Amino acid sequence: QVQLLESGGGLVQPGGSLRLSCAASGRRIFSFNEMGWYRQAPGKQRELVATTTSGGTTNYVDSVKGRFTISRDNAKNTIDLQMNSLKPEDTAVYYCYLRGSRGEYSGPGTQVTVSS
Repeated sequence: QVQLLESGGGLVQPGGSLRLSCAASGRRIFSFNEMGWYRQAPGKQRELVATTTSGGTTNYVDSVKGRFTISRDNAKNTIDLQMNSLKPEDTAVYYCYLRGSRGEYSGPGTQVTVSS
């Protein structure tokens, strides 16, 4: 059974940085076609923030381009999201996911709050 657990969220001031990490267990992440991060703010729809594929292609929602960087560590079986120059509108619960031929898996999420 695949399980994901996010960590690294918290309260940060505007302009600050956070690094989210997603630890996968039950299966190696390199066996999945796609992985990445969603976020959901209160009262808003879930938004796909960043993705990376098995081929190494990365994509970002326009609002985070140049500020967020997704990375993966196959040896540690983790997916990270480096978030710089954070803005109040980045406040949300962030979820990591893995997508493969057998379906999609996601974690319980980690709260990110950007506020002064």
